[in-house]
Amino acid sequence: MTGTNRSLLNRILRFLLALIAACLVLSIVAVLMLRWIDPPTTAFMLRDRIGAWQSGETNYRLRHDWVAGSRIPVAMKMAVIAAEDQTFPTHHGFDMKSINDALEERESGRRVRGASTISQQVAKNLFLWPGKSWVRKGMEVWFTVLIEAMWSKQRILEVHLNVAEFGRGIYGVGAASTMFFHKPASKLNAGEAALLAAVLPSPLRLHADKPSRYVRGRQQWIMNQMGHMGGLKLP
Repeated sequence: MTGTNRSLLNRILRFLLALIAACLVLSIVAVLMLRWIDPPTTAFMLRDRIGAWQSGETNYRLRHDWVAGSRIPVAMKMAVIAAEDQTFPTHHGFDMKSINDALEERESGRRVRGASTISQQVAKNLFLWPGKSWVRKGMEVWFTVLIEAMWSKQRILEVHLNVAEFGRGIYGVGAASTMFFHKPASKLNAGEAALLAAVLPSPLRLHADKPSRYVRGRQQWIMNQMGHMGGLKLP
């Protein structure tokens, strides 16, 4: 390799390292700011808006009404923890048991269960895109670590309930409560909260306004789990 080529390669490497460092710093600043600032949109919301525009979907409307954590009923918080991540109050971003179970299922050829925690879902919804590439998964881990390090559990749950998708173009518990039950989120009862939580695994296939037998069964299971939780205690 000539001296000129080596110099060019060194400049490229320095540029790439500087770019990576800048991205890391920006990500840290963004997560830190969102500890106090409510995000006006998310990567998933932007994806939906752009997708509807590209497909010429003229009747698409995105609904998103932020609800402060203090106005979200405890029943709604308990329902989503019971449904999605029962170790949420105590883990540090990752449920290692669920990850191990999912790996064992993959190795045995069985259907792989979801292993994402609420913290991971917040990271994905806010900053990333759908997919299963190693690059996307690595970024999800990075943002999850930042969120767990910089936010309280209460803040993580508040953001999750405000950015999760509950139906086509329906983001957050505020919009979902208005659309499906014609009431503000602060008035949700335990049954309605469990019904909303029941559709979260697949909000485009499962419907809170027209619940199938499967959704009703899942709602009942969630309510039973809520009964066993003995109240909500977050650090």
